[in-house]
Amino acid sequence: FRRWARLERVAVSLCTYECRLIPGLLQSEGYVRAVFDNSVPPLSDEQLEAQVAARLERQRMLTERPNVPFSFIVEEHVFRRRLGGTEVMQGLVEHALELTAPRNVTLQVMPMDAESHGCLDGPLQLLETPERRRLAYSEGQQNGRLISDPKEVSLLYQRYDTLRSQALNPKDSRGLLERLRGGEL
Repeated sequence: FRRWARLERVAVSLCTYECRLIPGLLQSEGYVRAVFDNSVPPLSDEQLEAQVAARLERQRMLTERPNVPFSFIVEEHVFRRRLGGTEVMQGLVEHALELTAPRNVTLQVMPMDAESHGCLDGPLQLLETPERRRLAYSEGQQNGRLISDPKEVSLLYQRYDTLRSQALNPKDSRGLLERLRGGEL
């Protein structure tokens, strides 16, 4: 993942689909702590604080790079899961709404009642480098894989594009999050 994180910092575009957790770039501090509090085996206090600091530092790219388009698609159930409790999740929703307010950051929610789904094989991340090279990253339980083969990357971009057309549009996604913030959690 470290190599991917270095590539993220120079990417000219970044797309993320997540079906398990809120993407790290959108996580509130309370949610980050809840994620790492659930680590097995448990982290030491020092490890936990280092992970929280690193995650929050990484988020700065959303505001420091206003000309880079960031696109996120997140499954609705991920926002409804009460990881850390209702208060943590309401704070997370508020945080996600704030981070996705700028024009260069787009969030779409994939509704639970969608009858079609273009990306059932799990989460993925896509980026384009300044040299216009497209890469992908896929993460599993104990490993992550940087994908550079043009055919594989093209297929993953096709899946992401299909998913983008199936998810709620950004305005409707914000509306859903505002309802969740208001108490539908």
